[in-house]
Amino acid sequence: MSDSVKHSTEIAGAAGLDSFFARLAARHPKESVVFICIGTDRSTGDSLGPLTGSMLMEKGFPRVIGTLADPCDADRFEGMLAAVPPDLTIVAIDACLGKPLHVGRFLLADGPLQPARSIGKPLPPVGAYSIAAIVNETGPKPYWTLQTTSLYRVIGMAKEISAAAARHWD
Repeated sequence: MSDSVKHSTEIAGAAGLDSFFARLAARHPKESVVFICIGTDRSTGDSLGPLTGSMLMEKGFPRVIGTLADPCDADRFEGMLAAVPPDLTIVAIDACLGKPLHVGRFLLADGPLQPARSIGKPLPPVGAYSIAAIVNETGPKPYWTLQTTSLYRVIGMAKEISAAAARHWD
């Protein structure tokens, strides 16, 4: 997260994710929300975004940017973000690294996330709301850590996000 961006962030499990989406669905109709699912299909840990995006589309969400077929990776991020109409509410979703005790949990925020932070690429913050899935622990080589992250964990976390969203916007 960017130090200059002030917003509330909580580290939560499935129950917190569920209440996060309940709150969002009460505030914003499904048609006014766009999910920006950041990541690539070429890295296990960083595939959380495209996996989640594909699952959200399968569940009938009309506005999803970043899927396995059309990833929103660091090289394409700014162009894809520029295509989002300004009247839509952005929910940004990305993978991140964190403390060992937080692996498998989610950073939920009423505010943006900072994409590509773990690889040191300067991209702008994104999202009126954001979910950063802690897919592995922070280490000295973040790029390598993302490459060797458990696909099982990443798929499970993507399923949790998409299922929680679907429960509240049916």
